[in-house]
Amino acid sequence: MKKNFLRPPSGALEIIADLLRTIGVLSVIGAAIWSTATDAGILALALPALMVPRFIGARAAFDIVYSVTVLVAAWSNVIDLYRTVDNWDLILHFSCTAVLAAMAYLVLVRFAIVADPQAPGSLARTPLVVVPALGLAASAVWEMIEWVGYAFITDEIFVTYQDTIGDMAVGALGAVVAGIVVARVRLERPDARAH
Repeated sequence: MKKNFLRPPSGALEIIADLLRTIGVLSVIGAAIWSTATDAGILALALPALMVPRFIGARAAFDIVYSVTVLVAAWSNVIDLYRTVDNWDLILHFSCTAVLAAMAYLVLVRFAIVADPQAPGSLARTPLVVVPALGLAASAVWEMIEWVGYAFITDEIFVTYQDTIGDMAVGALGAVVAGIVVARVRLERPDARAH
């Protein structure tokens, strides 16, 4: 995985994916200088997520979709899109849960916890079960984090039963779609495990 991370980008799409990681780092620095520590902290939470595709050797197109989604979710918090744009949180719960669940599955493949659905003799239907389960787990953890933030940090975080269940349901739908994609499309570079 270290060799994947240190490997120079190959082609325009991999350069774009690395530029998105650079934007993530610059976003934290910019928020620390020109905004609040809270905004910088929110953006900093996205940084580890932005590095995962590089470590596991995700295909450039998936890396870009994943990184854009993570950055949009983080910046949506900073510029308050969740409150100002109707259903923005549902759009982001769907898309974020989808890409995070797919990436989590790739991490599990990398550590040989689950089989690669693209490998000969593997059951291509495994992601149809595992990816939605990962998405539901991620949705539950996220909703717990929101509740902790509301209960112990600030009451400005919007937390209601209906919102929580709706967010998790939409996230689960995104994870089901991701499971179908993972079962049918190779999301890792073909040479990723050679590194």
